[in-house]
Amino acid sequence: MRKFVLSLGLSLLCWQWAALPLQAFEIEDHISVGPADARQVLRVISNGDAEFFEPTIRDFLSSRPDVRVDYTVASSSELMVAMGREGHNVDLAISSATDLQTKLVNDGLSRKYVSSVTAQLPEWARWRDNLFAFTQEPAAIVLSRSALAGLPIPKSRQELIGLMREHPDRFEGKVGTYDLQTSGLGYLFATQDARTSETYWRLSEVMGSFGVKLYCCSSQMIDDVSSGELALAYNVLGSYARAKGNPDEVIVMLPQDYTIIMMRTAFIPKTSEAPELAGLFIDHLIARGWEAAPGAVSVSEEDAWTGEAQALRRIRMGPGLLVYLDRLKKAAFLSEWSSAILQ
Repeated sequence: MRKFVLSLGLSLLCWQWAALPLQAFEIEDHISVGPADARQVLRVISNGDAEFFEPTIRDFLSSRPDVRVDYTVASSSELMVAMGREGHNVDLAISSATDLQTKLVNDGLSRKYVSSVTAQLPEWARWRDNLFAFTQEPAAIVLSRSALAGLPIPKSRQELIGLMREHPDRFEGKVGTYDLQTSGLGYLFATQDARTSETYWRLSEVMGSFGVKLYCCSSQMIDDVSSGELALAYNVLGSYARAKGNPDEVIVMLPQDYTIIMMRTAFIPKTSEAPELAGLFIDHLIARGWEAAPGAVSVSEEDAWTGEAQALRRIRMGPGLLVYLDRLKKAAFLSEWSSAILQ
C-alpha cells in the first residue's frame, strides 16, 4: 500500500462562498483547488481533513483544467445542521458519520446516482443508489510509547482496563476520547461499541475515573498523543493515526476483541447544481478507494486484514443506523455515557 503524500502547504485561498458569512453552522477549514476563473465549480462539504483530501482533489482535477473544487470542512454534527436544518446548497456531502449520512438520505435530501463504477460496489457499500462508501477505516486505540515505557502493550479492551488500573500514575489526566455531545462520529463509534460488548461501559467508567479529556476530532487526539500530553486516545480513526502520528511515539492498536470499521460515505444532495460533476467525483473516490491512505482500506477489499476477520465489526449502512438517532434513545444513551465518563 503506497504512502499517502500529505500536502503541507494547503491552498487556503481568500475566496469564499458568497453566502458564507450568513451560515450558522461552524466551518473548520476551507480550501479552493483549481483556477479562479474555472468554467465549472464543484462545492463539497465534508468532515474529512483538508490535508487528507487535497491530493485526491488534485488528482481528480488533473484531467479537468476547467474545474475548481471548493472544499469546506465541518464536523459531522455541523454537516448535519448545514444539510438538514439549513438546507445548505452544495454539490456533494462526504462524512465518516454513516448514521447521519443515512438519515439525510432517508429524509429525502439526496438524489440517485448510478454509474458503471457504483454498480461494481458490493451491496453493503451502497444504499438505495444514493449513498456510497469509498473507504473502510478502523476505530483504533492510540497509545504513547513513552507513557507506556516498560509496560506490556495491551491487545484488547480488557487488557487496557487492567493496565490502567495497575498503573494509575501513567494515565491520570492523560486519557482522551470523543465528546459525544459534539462529535457525530464519536457518537456513532460509541453506540456501535455499546451494541457489541458491555466492556465498552466498563472502559468508559475507568477512563472517567482518570479525568478523561474530551475532543471534537481524531486529529487533535493524535497530536496530543504525539506530544505526550495524552497517554492514550480511544476510538481514533486508524487512517489518521497512521498518517499523522509520529511512529517513534505513537502506537496504533486495533483491539483484538473487536475492531469497529467505519465506512466513509458520499451522496449528492437533491439541491446540487452540478450533479453530473459530483457523480464523476464519487466515481473518482470509489476508483481511488483511498488506496494510498495509511490505515484506509478500499471498499473492494472484502477480506481486508485476513487474519483478523473474526474481530472486525463493519458499520453497515441502512435504516438500522437510525435507531440511536431517535431523540429519546439518544438522550438516554448520552445520559448513561455522561454518568460513566463525566465523573
